[in-house]
Amino acid sequence: MFTIGEFSKVTGLTVKTLRFYHGEELLEPTCVDEQSGYRYYDASKIEAARVISFLRSLEFPVAEIRDLLRGNEAELTDALERQRKVIEERMKKLRQVAQSLDQFLASEKELKMLTAQKSFVCEEKTVEPMLIAAVRMKAPYADCGQGFAKIGKQFWNQICGPALLLCYDQEYQEIADFEACMPIKKGKKPSQALTSASFRAASASRCSTKGPTPSSPAPTPTS
Repeated sequence: MFTIGEFSKVTGLTVKTLRFYHGEELLEPTCVDEQSGYRYYDASKIEAARVISFLRSLEFPVAEIRDLLRGNEAELTDALERQRKVIEERMKKLRQVAQSLDQFLASEKELKMLTAQKSFVCEEKTVEPMLIAAVRMKAPYADCGQGFAKIGKQFWNQICGPALLLCYDQEYQEIADFEACMPIKKGKKPSQALTSASFRAASASRCSTKGPTPSSPAPTPTS
């Protein structure tokens, strides 16, 4: 017979966990001393403890594990196959989250690099129509990161391209009129705090700036 402390060392389960499993009728001790209340486990309980640890590592809830241990091998196999699908779907979503985070962080890094320079270069490009989430702001250009942050918080799993800044002033202003924008995928309605529209730019200017933002014609988002 093992004491609960010895059984804990053999199985890798903490004493607290063993007491919890006992209370949940998941892993009951072989016997309990009536006078002291000490729990004792025999060697036959070791395999059950390892199976429980394995199932818990796969995020099975305690109640389901209890039912599985009372069932047959076929039921356990079916449950493992279902859990595998759940885990694969979760991994897929996490990969999408990681990709969105990478895009957002890359945009933030690009913005910091651009604003850290003392000169700027304007480039005129033709871009395809795209769906964007945008925040209209009247603030110093340096505050555009706040707009990007709002978009990232709301559309973190839908961002699909680099950040855009739409400037509506005809020349440089200390307090500028602009929109912080990010291309997004279809599928989710924007919150009331954000606008979402099809941005058509047949000959729009996207300025890559270094230092103060230069004046540029005001592009027109259309729905």
